[in-house]
Amino acid sequence: MKQSNFKAWLYLLPAVLFLGVFMVYPLVEVVIYSFEEGYNSASQTVFGVGGYNYSYVLHDPYFLQAVRNTFIIVIITVPVSTGLALLISVGLSSVKPLRELYQTVYFLPYVTNTLAVGLVFMILFKKTAYTDGMVNLLINFFGGESVDFIEGPYWAKMFVMCFYTVWVVLPFKILVLTSALASVDRTYYNAARVDGTSKLRIFTRITLPMISPMIFYLIITGFIGAFKAYSDEVALFGVNLNAAGMNTIVGYVYDMLYGNGGGYPSFASAAALILFAIVLTITCINLLVSRKSAR
Repeated sequence: MKQSNFKAWLYLLPAVLFLGVFMVYPLVEVVIYSFEEGYNSASQTVFGVGGYNYSYVLHDPYFLQAVRNTFIIVIITVPVSTGLALLISVGLSSVKPLRELYQTVYFLPYVTNTLAVGLVFMILFKKTAYTDGMVNLLINFFGGESVDFIEGPYWAKMFVMCFYTVWVVLPFKILVLTSALASVDRTYYNAARVDGTSKLRIFTRITLPMISPMIFYLIITGFIGAFKAYSDEVALFGVNLNAAGMNTIVGYVYDMLYGNGGGYPSFASAAALILFAIVLTITCINLLVSRKSAR
């Protein structure tokens, strides 16, 4: 028994070393940096140790703006994308002719480069000296006024951001939910039809409970992914997200490290740990809710 345990740990050793070097050690360093005040990366010196970095970050207007943007993206995109994915997956499951073709079409945005999709969205929504963009052309066709979705009012930029995020994450959720629907035992559906149960009741009493683990999985991963949003914003609004008013928490961390006002690893570490605490809290709440629902 002891020899088998030794072999098991020996097999796990490369993975343990990899996780220790590339995950545990950096995390410990981030915690240390977050409490070092006045850290100088050139001389490797600090003025002291304390909570000033957290106080600075929590009172920084750019960070507060990034938190607001991130929460708006999370609150809007996660339920909307999950709900749309569920409706589309149910529709795909009920359509037999050309089902594989429809699934491929819906999955194409997921395998397309994020920046390329962002460029397409920018062409659709951005006003230039030559055109107001295809979306504004449609708005004008129906009698509305043109809106600058990329450099205009905050609500317009947030609309494009949320629309873009939903578009990017939707294919993966459709794939997962379509697979979950295909795995549901057809016996339940046949028995319900024999009893004359309506389609709505079948959906709420059979389909949703059977695929609820996958739905909660998508919600949890959706929250985590939305809180880590950054490249989507860069694809639409450029690298100077603070000027555009569309920065996120991850973007704030990057700016503190490498941006124009960068070179502050202590502030970046504090912001990163605040983000970690937010994501951990929301993930734990979602897990508790999912367990109660499973009961």
